[in-house]
Formats: sequence, C-alpha cells, structure tokens
Amino acid sequence: VQLQASGGGLVRPGGSLRLSCAVSGSIVSISAMGWYRQAPGKQRELVAAITRGDRTNYVDSVKGRFTISRDNAKNTVYLQMNSLKPEDTAVYYCNAPIPIRGGDYDRTGHYLHWGQGTQVTVSS
Repeated sequence: VQLQASGGGLVRPGGSLRLSCAVSGSIVSISAMGWYRQAPGKQRELVAAITRGDRTNYVDSVKGRFTISRDNAKNTVYLQMNSLKPEDTAVYYCNAPIPIRGGDYDRTGHYLHWGQGTQVTVSS
C-alpha cells in the first residue's frame, strides 16, 4: 500500500484547505485511516481519524475546525480544514492509526509505511 497526500499550500489565517490522500490499495480492509502532521522541530502526531463505519476522532486543537472523511470507492481520505491558524502550519501525512482502548488512537503509531506528505503553511 502506498500513500500520497496532496492539496496543501499557503493560506491566510481563517482560510480553508482540503487535503486528499490517495491510497494505492483498497482502504475497505483498513479499519481506520488518519491524518497526521509534523511541525518543524516537533514529533509527527495524529490529528484526525475515521473508521470504516465513519466514526471520527479528533485531537482537541482541531475539533470543530477540521473534518475527516473517506471515499472507499475512490480509495481516498480527505481532510477539510477550516478556520486555519498559524499553529496549523506543518507537513500533513496520512496513514492507518493504531487503536487503543476507549475508541482513541495511539497519537504517534501507524501501521503503514509513510508516503509523501503535503505542506500546509498558514501565514498572513
């Protein structure tokens, strides 16, 4: 399975972007997919996840602003990002997160090899 993220760019604070993650194989068999981000000098961390049943999970800092979705027919996962802030600046990646108890996920773990990320820069 290969992953390729796209859709990043430069946007002003308060703006929006929609990221896409194309998966080379079928995502139907993958129980959950997620979006991670890595800011300069920081660890890569999960920010949003979605199960096969479309149950979603978000880190507190993006709740109410980001929306994750998946199209199994297109083997694609999306991240709609609204009300962007400078602190959202990072390289964004997709992968399959590792579930833990309580419906949450390991914030740094992942099942698949990393693919290409996409740079998101929020600046005036």
